[in-house]
This record gives sequence, C-alpha cells and structure tokens, in this order.
Amino acid sequence: MFWDKISPIYDLFENIYNGKVYSGTGKKVAEFIEPTDTVLECACGTGAISIYIAPKCKRLIASDYAMGMLRQASRKCRKYPNVTFKKVDITNIKCKDERFDKVVAGNVIHLLPEPENALHELERVVKPGGKIIIPTYINMSKGTGTAAVKLITLLGADFKRQFDLDSYKKFFEEKGYTDVEYHVVDGRMPCAIAVINKTE
Repeated sequence: MFWDKISPIYDLFENIYNGKVYSGTGKKVAEFIEPTDTVLECACGTGAISIYIAPKCKRLIASDYAMGMLRQASRKCRKYPNVTFKKVDITNIKCKDERFDKVVAGNVIHLLPEPENALHELERVVKPGGKIIIPTYINMSKGTGTAAVKLITLLGADFKRQFDLDSYKKFFEEKGYTDVEYHVVDGRMPCAIAVINKTE
C-alpha cells in the first residue's frame, strides 16, 4: 500500500516542501478544540495534526487506514496519554452515532472515489452542536503545488480530484452543507480548512 511505503519519509517531504503549512494546519485546527472534547481524527497520517489536537482535548482517537502511518503517529504522540490509535476506514466508522464532540479528517477527501460516504460517516458520529473539521490542500493559482502533486502521483498516490478555494466551497455546497466556515493556511501549497457546524 502506497501510504504504508511512504510513511517513514512523509514528514521529511512535507517539512522540506511545505513546512509552514504542514505545521500551521495543525495549529489552526487546534483552535477549534476545547478541553472537554472527545475527538475523532480520521486519516491522521503521521500525526501532524494529532500533535496539536492532543494537548487541547480530553481524549483523541487518532485513526488511519495505513498501519505504517499509525506507527509514525503513535511515536510522535507517545507523550500524550489521552491519545488512542486505531485502524479505521473513514467510509465505515465502526462506532455509535453522535459519539464525538469534534471530528477531523485532514487531506483525505481528494483521495476518495466517493467522498460523500466519508462525509455522511463523519456527520453521523459527531454530536449535534459539534464540528466536522476538514483540512485539504488546495491549488490557489495555476501551477501552485502541481510539482508536489505530480511527484506524489508518480510515487503511487491516487488523487481523485484537486481543488482551488472556489471549487472546494462548491464541493461542500453541492453535497448539501451550507453552515460551513473556511480558513486558509497560506504557503507553497495552501490548505483550506472547512469547518462544518452540525446543527441540533
């Protein structure tokens, strides 16, 4: 599996190519986390966002489909006793409805053939009044980040779609999500963070 193979060098690549955004995204996501929150993070990867969520929340379940990524994340977060790591399929989250105060899914929507299945699952497991936080890399202008996308694609990643900020907003509108805030972490390859408020 591609993500298992790349897991040992993923942080190195991200930090060299896009370090400001890589760390800035985690810091921005953590602003939405409260001390009383139980948080589910899907597609946690190597824990780049997890390390910022963990010290802010009551409990974090950090999940990914790639065991290699989970191993990297668990090493990075070992000083946080409130973090549990699990292998989870974002399109089939095996837990009861309305269990989490916040759910986070970073840089995974553009990789899924049917992202609406993941969105429905994220919405199902978050409590009413909770937030679904979805950071995704975007191309702000023609050519921004295309070299990185080409390289990762050559290595074996399978991008189903790419977004700029307008198409990212349109994506959520078309899926029926209207109560959404957007925040952009700017850099070589910017990240747009969609924050969906689940109504009561």
